[in-house]
Amino acid sequence: MLTLCGFSASNYYNKVKLALLEKGVPFAEETAWVGETDLAASPLGKVPYLRTPQGPLCESAVIADYIEAAHPTPALVPADAFAAAKVRELITFIELHLELVARNLYPQAFFGGTVSEAAREKVGAQLEKNIAAFARLARFSPYLAGDSFSMADCAAIVHLPLVSSATKTIYGRDYLADLPVRDYLARMAERPHVQRVNADRKASTAEMLARRR
Repeated sequence: MLTLCGFSASNYYNKVKLALLEKGVPFAEETAWVGETDLAASPLGKVPYLRTPQGPLCESAVIADYIEAAHPTPALVPADAFAAAKVRELITFIELHLELVARNLYPQAFFGGTVSEAAREKVGAQLEKNIAAFARLARFSPYLAGDSFSMADCAAIVHLPLVSSATKTIYGRDYLADLPVRDYLARMAERPHVQRVNADRKASTAEMLARRR
């Protein structure tokens, strides 16, 4: 039995959780808040991490690759080498060039902190550039990488709403509004496993914010 450790307010936790659900892989969940993680399993104290019969794994990209290799059907990464690379390209782009950049806004957007004006300007300019580049890669037809649900969708579904929400809060407009992201997320929200992940995320977020008070 696999055990996914972390908390459902984490977008990276939810990327892995959604992949497990979509693939129908049995797993348990173990709550591990930041500062309460098993450092032997996740040396940097990050979530998620995964307990497997062979030992623990950390880093969501590594965990996603393990899940795909250990449970190849239904496939969330295409068998064709180039198509698989395009899926991973989208995931890397979303996480490195969109979510990680937007994350600099989260203290003010979501947690009552403050981000300097200089930082807001720098992040805004970088996001505008990166989102324009992302638009050249994403297909939304009807899924992010084309006609099949993939690991790229597991990433997009959990990361893109945060980019939209953070930019709308900080800059007064959704930087993803010119892309068909809203319609895409609405389609994805019809999937039962996405509904479960979203419901668990809301409950976990409320618990996380209560813990911060």
